[in-house]
Amino acid sequence: MASFGNALSSSIGKKLIMGITGLFLITFLIVHCFLNSLIFVNDGGLTFNMGAHFMATNWIIRAMEIVLFAGLLLHIYQGYNLAAQNQAARPVKYAVTNGKANSKWYSRSMGLLGTLLLIFLIVHISKFWVVSRFTGIPTTDVRGQEDLFAVMVETFKNPWIVLLYVLAMISLAYHLLHGFASAFQTLGWNHKKYSPIIKAVGVWYSIIISLLFAAMPIATHFGFIK
Repeated sequence: MASFGNALSSSIGKKLIMGITGLFLITFLIVHCFLNSLIFVNDGGLTFNMGAHFMATNWIIRAMEIVLFAGLLLHIYQGYNLAAQNQAARPVKYAVTNGKANSKWYSRSMGLLGTLLLIFLIVHISKFWVVSRFTGIPTTDVRGQEDLFAVMVETFKNPWIVLLYVLAMISLAYHLLHGFASAFQTLGWNHKKYSPIIKAVGVWYSIIISLLFAAMPIATHFGFIK
């Protein structure tokens, strides 16, 4: 057990945990994006509220929320651990080596991008998840379902919150551009034939997911969704 714990606390172990939790969160984003995209049905939020009601009442989903939060917190913790470890390993920048020549700027800025996403997550969770799960939604739609769509419309009336969401989704896109392919590479899923495919899928995934998430507050704020 001690050797197993030491392995996980090593640099390779930390990266392995980052890869596993990263792939888990990538999978979650697909489900979350699909359910949130139900607002584009544009039926006054009825379909969206139905999806939100299912997520709030299904015991399997509720149990998975615990796993999700555990994975998210572990991902954040290990991310900052690795960032601090890398910084400590290079206390003085080399005068000759040009890091920009060997990596993209966003791959060197995962800590900053992750911090911006953390700020966004705190706002997002307080505005929607906490309201849905704990404080309760005061209004219902015509089907008698809790009207989370009305909460969304009211929240996105604030242009500053919309701006925060858009900036966060830009950060998410760059975070995923590095993280998607990096997660597969960390787990050892490298192959000269399949790695370019994984990288291409990662690029499209990063763009599509981030654009859809950014489009939701923009469309709601400007009244394209009612």
